[in-house]
This record gives sequence, C-alpha cells and structure tokens, in this order.
Amino acid sequence: MALRTVSKHWAIALTTLIFVALGVTFYTLGQKKIYQSAATVQFDPNPPRPLGRGVDTVVDMGAGSYWNNREYYETQYKVIRSMRVATAVVAQLNLQNDAYFLENLPKDAAPPAAKAVSPEEAAALLRDRLSVEPVKDSRLAVLRYDDADPERAQRVLATVIDVYVEQNLDDALASTNSAVDWLRTQLDKLKNDLEASETSLHEYKLTKNILDVDFEDQSNLLREEMKQINDALTAVRTRREEFAARNHELAKLDPNNPLDLPASELIQSPVLQMLRARHEECVRERDALIGSGKGENHPDVRAATERLAANRNSLVAEIKNVQGAVSRDLAIVKRQEGGLVTLFEDAKKQAFELNSLKIEYDRLRRNKDNTEKLYQLVLERTKESDLQRMLRVNNIRVLDRPDVPLVPLRPRVAVNIAVGILAGLLLGVGAALARAMLDRTLKTPVEIERELGLPFLGLVPSFDKREKEAPLRKGRRRGKLAVDSGRRELLVHDQPTSGIAEAARAIRTNLLFMSPDRPYKTLLVASAGPHEGKTTVCCYIAVAMAQAGQRVVLIDCDLRRPRLHRVFGKGPEIGVTSALLDDSVVDDEGALRTEVDNLYVIPAGPIPPNPAELLHSDRFKALLRKLQDRFDRVIIDSPPLVAVTDGAVLSTLVDGTVLVVRASATTHDFARHGIRSLRDVGGNVIGAVLNAVDLARQEYGFYHYYGYKKDGYYEAAPEPAPPERADPPPPALPN
Repeated sequence: MALRTVSKHWAIALTTLIFVALGVTFYTLGQKKIYQSAATVQFDPNPPRPLGRGVDTVVDMGAGSYWNNREYYETQYKVIRSMRVATAVVAQLNLQNDAYFLENLPKDAAPPAAKAVSPEEAAALLRDRLSVEPVKDSRLAVLRYDDADPERAQRVLATVIDVYVEQNLDDALASTNSAVDWLRTQLDKLKNDLEASETSLHEYKLTKNILDVDFEDQSNLLREEMKQINDALTAVRTRREEFAARNHELAKLDPNNPLDLPASELIQSPVLQMLRARHEECVRERDALIGSGKGENHPDVRAATERLAANRNSLVAEIKNVQGAVSRDLAIVKRQEGGLVTLFEDAKKQAFELNSLKIEYDRLRRNKDNTEKLYQLVLERTKESDLQRMLRVNNIRVLDRPDVPLVPLRPRVAVNIAVGILAGLLLGVGAALARAMLDRTLKTPVEIERELGLPFLGLVPSFDKREKEAPLRKGRRRGKLAVDSGRRELLVHDQPTSGIAEAARAIRTNLLFMSPDRPYKTLLVASAGPHEGKTTVCCYIAVAMAQAGQRVVLIDCDLRRPRLHRVFGKGPEIGVTSALLDDSVVDDEGALRTEVDNLYVIPAGPIPPNPAELLHSDRFKALLRKLQDRFDRVIIDSPPLVAVTDGAVLSTLVDGTVLVVRASATTHDFARHGIRSLRDVGGNVIGAVLNAVDLARQEYGFYHYYGYKKDGYYEAAPEPAPPERADPPPPALPN
C-alpha cells in the first residue's frame, strides 16, 4: 500500500529527493575544511621509583581506592581542557593576536583583517576546538584538536600537551616543596620535644630513685616475695588453728578425772602414756588387795592408795604442763601470724607504690618513644622529599605525539551526499505519504463504496480542455479524451464509440438492472457542490437511455444557474418556470425535441426569485406526474446539495437520486454532507458516479479495459432490453 502510494506521488518524492540531495551537496561543498590532530596520553598509576618501592613518588598515585576512583580520570580530563592550560598555550603561541587562528582560516586563505582579542577569549576558542576522549578499559586518553590549518592544529595540540604535562609536574613539585618546608618546621619542633621528654624521664628517675632495672623484673621479685610470705602466713594460720583446737580440748579436761584424756594427747605425750599406765596399774593393785579381803586401813591397801594418789598428782601435773605448753605454742604462733601479716602488707604497699611509679614512668617513657619515632619518621620523609624534588618523576606520559593531519575531518563529502540522498529519499517518501494522507478527496470506486457507503454505478473518463477539435474527432492526451468544450455534454451522441460513451452506457446498464422489478422512472442527478460535472453526467445518462430506445425527458431544475438551454440550444419561451404557470407549454413535443432521438429537454426557463418554494409546490408535483405519464424516463438536473436546499426537496419527489462525485476534487466530508442532506429528508440515494477520471493515473490501472473503447475499438453490440414496464406505454404525442 505504501509503495503504491509513493509510486502514485512519485513526482513529489523525486522532487524532494533531488532538492534535498542537491541542497546537502552544495552545503557540503561550501563548508570549510576542518582538520583534526590527535595525540594519546597515558596516566601511569605506578610511575618509575628510582629510590625503591619503599619510597613514595612525588605524585602519590598508589594502588588504593583513590586511583581506582574514576573521579581522578574525569578530573584530569577537565584539567586538560581547563582555562588555565588554554591561557598558558595562548600566551606561549601568541594566539590572541593571530587573526588566522581567531577566524579559523587556513594559512593559504586571504589575509583577514587584523584582529586582537583578550587571552581569555582566545583560550575559550581553543577550548571549543579541543576534546578529550577516554579509551575504554585503559588508562589512555586521546586528545583531539580541530582546526582549518593542519599544521596549526598539530602545533597547538603539541603545546597543549607540553603545557599540561609541565603544569602537572610543577603542581606536584609545588606540593612537595610545601610539604618539605612543613616537614622541616615539624622536625625542629619534634627535636625540641624529644630533648624535653628525655630530660623529664631522667629527672623522674633521679627523684624516685629508680635504677635502670626493668620494672617487670622488680614486679616479678616483689610478686615472688609476696607469694612466699603468703605461703608462710597460711602455714602459721594452720598451726594456730591446730594449737587452738588442742588448747580448747585440753581446757575441757576435768581435774577430778584426769584419766579422761584425748587419744591424740596420749599419742603425742609418752609421759602421759606412762603415767596413765602406772595409774591403771596402781588401781588394779589396790583393787586386787581389797578384793583379797584387805580393808582400807590395811597397810598394803594404804600403801597402794598412797601410790595411786602420788601417781594421780603426777598425772595432773603433767596435764597442766601440756596445757601450758599448748598455750605458749598458740601465743607464739599468733605472734608469728601478726609478723607475717605485717610483712605481707608492707610488700603489698610496695607493689602499689611500684605500680604508681611504673605508670608515671611508662607515660614519660612512652612520650619520649613516640616523640622519637615521629622525629625519625619526619626526618626520613624530609630526606626523601628532598631527593624527589631533584628526581622530577611524573605520572603523565605522552604515548603518541600529535601528527599533522593529511585528510580533513569534515566535511565528509561522500558520506554527507550519501546521507543527503538517504534523507531526501526518506523525506520524499514521507512527503508522498503525507500528500496521500492529507488528500481527502475521493478518487477510486473502492473509496466511493468504503467512505460513502453507496453502490458504485460507474465512472466517466475526463477529457482535455486544452485541445479544441471537431465534435466527431477524438484524440488522446495523457489518458484524457480531447473534445470541443462546447459539445462535451453531447459527447455520447457525437462520439458513440468513445470511452466516455461506453462509460455512459455502463452507468445506464447499472441503473436499469439495479431494480428490474420496479425500475427507477424518475431520477435526480445531483452533486454535493458546484463544478463536479453533474449536468454533464446527467446529459450522458439521458443520451445513453435515449439511445436504448426509451423516451427520455431531461428537466433542468437548477433554477439558479441553468445550463441545459445552452447545451441543446433552446430558447427561454419554454421552461420549468413557465410550465408551472401554464403546463400546456410542455404539450408541444416538437418544442421539447432535441437532435438526439427519443430525448426531450425542458430548460429551466426564466430564473425565479424563490426556486425552492416553486420546486416544493403542488403545481411542480403535478407537472412531474404529467411528465411521468408521457415519458419512459424523467431525468432531473439538480442544483448543488450543500449550497442550496433545492436538491433535497427534489429528492423527495423522485424514485432515486444519483450522486455525482468528481474524482480527486470532491472530499469525503463534503460528499457525506451532501448524502446526509438527502437522507435527512427521506431521499433515496441509489448510487454514485465517479466523474472526470484520469485513466492514466495508477490507481485506475485496473480500468484499462476502457482504453480500447476510448481509442475507437468499441464494436457496437445490441443493447440489452430494458425491464418490462409495469405501466402501459404513454400515448404518442401529436406532432
């Protein structure tokens, strides 16, 4: 569909293509040639380290997150195109006074007028022509400079790179110099702090009488001493508890029963064991004497009793001695315990004092050590920075120096012309499609049926108005039939073998067979607007029906701009308006007869002031009924439907209305408006005729069968018999 549309409007597409292609070509050839010089710069994250890996470079890139951060690269790209670099280049090359640079002209161009601008303005021009393009997945960047002079492009770009590299190194050295000055200041301060901390530590040792012995060793000795004292104290306390328990047990002895001794005391004292055993022996001896029958006063019994008493006294005395010894041992152990507690407290106090001394000593020593380490670090950094200032190591390296471009970057003539042709082709296609989309006119029978919803009755080919030939002579000009414009309404009669005549007969056939049972006896031929050929089509249909042997009367009801009287050469004495006053004027058939057999015509007559009222009157209806009785067909020529209401009024009085649509002139909306005006009043629209069709156009290619007919190859064939009439034929009129 799109290809057909473009081929239909090929002239618009071709004109647009040629115009755009030529415009792009002339524009391209008229452009100034611009050359581009390029260079490659590398940002090295690991620059050379002459002092070894342990010494940082002037530019500390490192391998940390700062280098991995893309912000560094973007910063460098902005620095290269900065005003600072551009101003330095302008000053070095004196570009602010170079008129060729300021106007961007090649060196062989005509000398421009002397011109000088400020360095900032020249730098702005330089920045506009300079670009930085990072190379993907690398640490490289391509610098490009555009200029009309290739040598100047190479010179300016080389200067930009040199200035940028030098400024990068100068910035790094300036930072290093500032760092060295600051380090030297800090070094002197740290030296004084270190000396002060050493003096404070020495004075503290003298004041506290601290030897150069490690505090850890002293703490260990004191800890061991406290452990021994604690062990001895524990042992003494254990003995004290033992003596206290013995003393408690011995204190519970009954002096009257000294034999009730603890077994432990008996085990520990052999004397008590001996005295107790002797006491028991004395008791047995006395009991034996008494048991032998000796009395208390028997000398043996008395002697035994005395020995028992003496032994008892000895046992009691020995028990008292044991109690006294245990009491003395308990007192001694208590004194020992007190002494050990005193020693332990003294050792504990010494430990606390040692901790206090150690805290202050450690603080002073830590201050001294930290100051010493910081001093050593600053001293080392100061020496390294001094060395780096002399090395001048840079992390920016020029990989490819700028070259002198040999081929201009733009304009790219071949590419631009190709793009212009492609753009012209696309625009041409777009213009053709736009022309087709904006064209709302009806052109084909398919559009008639689709847009208007009416049956297609036929088409009428167009003719060329520029050629004036004899009425019976036919010719061809771009698919149009050449005729005399004064006789074109009678072309079907004058040229019965022409394509237009055959088209009229096709329309007649369609009208005859659309309703064979109840044929359309009265037809109204109308159009939505003026100049659509309704009068011409009306004449074609009337002549074609008359040629079929039917008696046809053609009535001109266009009471505003009538034409039939001129077509058939009729005078004003007979017409519709005069027949409304006196219907006997139409009884003279000879006055109504035309040069076409069986065709009669009633012109409009004098133009009245109120055409719509006349056509809607009862007298007109009576006239129409009278004519229907006398003729086989009554064909009425109507004024435009949209302009006036006459056509709508007439459509209610006829059997059917034929709508004439001018090809490529009548729009969809205008035709729909005309159809709506008919249907609003109940008119019967039986179909549409497409008029003034240019058969040479592509959309009418499938109507090529008209070609042989309009070229004179039509062979007359017998006309189809018209449908039988329901009414009897009208009586013949008297001549």
